[in-house]
Amino acid sequence: MDEEIKDAKVGGLRAVEMFYRGIREFASGDTSFLQSKTRLNTPDFGTLMPETYRKVAELSNQCISLFDLELRQVLETIKNLQAREFYFRWCSVYMPLRQLGEKGLHQKMMSKMDEFEVDTNRLCFELSPDVLVEGTKVHSAAIENLRNRGFHFMITEFGGLNSPLMRLAFFPVDYVMLSSEMIGYLRDDDRSLSAVGSIVEFAEGMNATTIADGVSKAEHAEMLYRTQCNFGAGPLAGNYVAERYLRKKREAE
Repeated sequence: MDEEIKDAKVGGLRAVEMFYRGIREFASGDTSFLQSKTRLNTPDFGTLMPETYRKVAELSNQCISLFDLELRQVLETIKNLQAREFYFRWCSVYMPLRQLGEKGLHQKMMSKMDEFEVDTNRLCFELSPDVLVEGTKVHSAAIENLRNRGFHFMITEFGGLNSPLMRLAFFPVDYVMLSSEMIGYLRDDDRSLSAVGSIVEFAEGMNATTIADGVSKAEHAEMLYRTQCNFGAGPLAGNYVAERYLRKKREAE
């Protein structure tokens, strides 16, 4: 994927199309963060979701070209939402492990922020839980370097089958998004809440704020809040939508 396809169209749609969902604070119900998700519109295979193309793209530098296009759109969205006075603390964009390990990443990111005139603390880089298994000291140092400049980092699907908890100590991220698998085990009893609470406590002990994924019921939000998990994403907070459909709380009511 090259720079010339950044505005390419497939059937009238952008080849790389970004969608966003809110992450809400349970206590207030307000949208605190925005999480992005990419859809690829292709002439041969139709619309592809990240779970379909990410692994293949990350076998080569194609994932870096894709990241560049996603980052550009997310920075444009941040500027547009700020102009509309839409409140949010940060918006996320997925960063592949290959990009995180590239030399010159710090300069590249600072250059992009200067180009779009966006503050670094408005951007959160999402990392796959693969970083816990495949990440090295190079990746850890890159995270720390960018965090020192104000960027945020979030590991997604934390606590799932493929994310060893103890490895979190080696990667100084700001947020961990709890795997939606955990919601399936959540029950209003002491053992269930204690199990989830122990993972929340562990993440908080690593100075990472927890965000629950897959929250679809108010009852789940209430139980998660009791485990000291204060933020959630999923159907209860809102589904992924195009930027133009994002609304402030007063506008949505």
